[in-house]
Amino acid sequence: MPGRELVGLRVAITAFFALDGFIFSGWVVRIPDIKHQTHASAGALGLALLGVSAGAVLTMMLTGRLCRRYGSHPVTVVWMVVLALSVALPPLTHSAPALGAVLLVFGAAYGGVNVSFNAAAVDLVAAVRRPIMPSFHAAFSLGGMVGAGVGGLVAGFLSPTRHLLGITVLGLLVTAVAGRSLLRHEPPVPPVDDRVPTAAGTGRAARVAGRWLVVGFGLVALCDAYGEGAMADWGALHLKQDLTASAGTAAAGYACFALAMTAGRLSGTALLGRLGRARTVIVGGAVAAVGMLLGSLAPSVWVALAGFAVTGLGLANIFPVAIERAGALAGASGVAIASTLGYGGMLLGPPMIGFMADWFSLSTALTSVAALAAVAALIGVATRRALNG
Repeated sequence: MPGRELVGLRVAITAFFALDGFIFSGWVVRIPDIKHQTHASAGALGLALLGVSAGAVLTMMLTGRLCRRYGSHPVTVVWMVVLALSVALPPLTHSAPALGAVLLVFGAAYGGVNVSFNAAAVDLVAAVRRPIMPSFHAAFSLGGMVGAGVGGLVAGFLSPTRHLLGITVLGLLVTAVAGRSLLRHEPPVPPVDDRVPTAAGTGRAARVAGRWLVVGFGLVALCDAYGEGAMADWGALHLKQDLTASAGTAAAGYACFALAMTAGRLSGTALLGRLGRARTVIVGGAVAAVGMLLGSLAPSVWVALAGFAVTGLGLANIFPVAIERAGALAGASGVAIASTLGYGGMLLGPPMIGFMADWFSLSTALTSVAALAAVAALIGVATRRALNG
């Protein structure tokens, strides 16, 4: 495929990543309004919100098979249309069960599009022979930040129904434009010697080893996503409850983490070019472990904020590398397995932190993020040959 067409595909895939983050964050900032509208208790809302995770996990493995049969490009476009349409449904509900039902659809689309556009990105990374995977995930982070910012600005004068309907219209327009680039071209095919790492081989034993490597990369993604979920749900409470920070300063905790993660992903291609994938995972896991120990055990707010930022920098490129290597080993199926494990970590993190906070303390519970970051680094050491391909 000519270089110009590869650039066009990269722009289109980047647009889908950014749109995904924008749509999801637009929904998240309206959760308080929709909770009030549905008269849901905290427990009922929690059960309804599980619909997002349940829907995502249910469709991820299915999407891997769909990508193998129909190709990642058309599957991405279809799932993004469903995602854009379904984000307008939550404000139309008036009870927690109805909200849970529509969030099941929203989560299914969210999980499906994440597998399909990651599979498309893996194909493109192999074709261009450059470690550009972090740039796509940086686009997701940027889209999420923009979506949250816009949501905060319009929340005072736009109802959730109008706001999320506007997101639907914008999502369909972006999908129509970016989708043309995807549907015009087949996924780029990398040279034969680059498509399957040497570790995969062709024999039965080698295929089994390859499957275990994919699971290992999925566990790396799980360790990373566990930290992201924990920071999103518990970081601000830790600052406010344990360090007596003001509400504004507590809210800045996740902002420091998210900004650092975005900056890390924007510089990820250069970092991977300099360090390689294995060292990026190993060093990133070690840095995140140190940062989270600092953030969770710090005696002052400002030291904790610095720790959160260091954690974001450390975790930034672990998930993209894990997904890319799983895809290089096993195609769309590898992406689906690693994504399912990764989102399982994001689902597991917040409730596990809650249980441990009840047993010990919140600051102690948050050290589990450091422990899993260290586990990711250790898996990186054990799989460094496969990581570097």
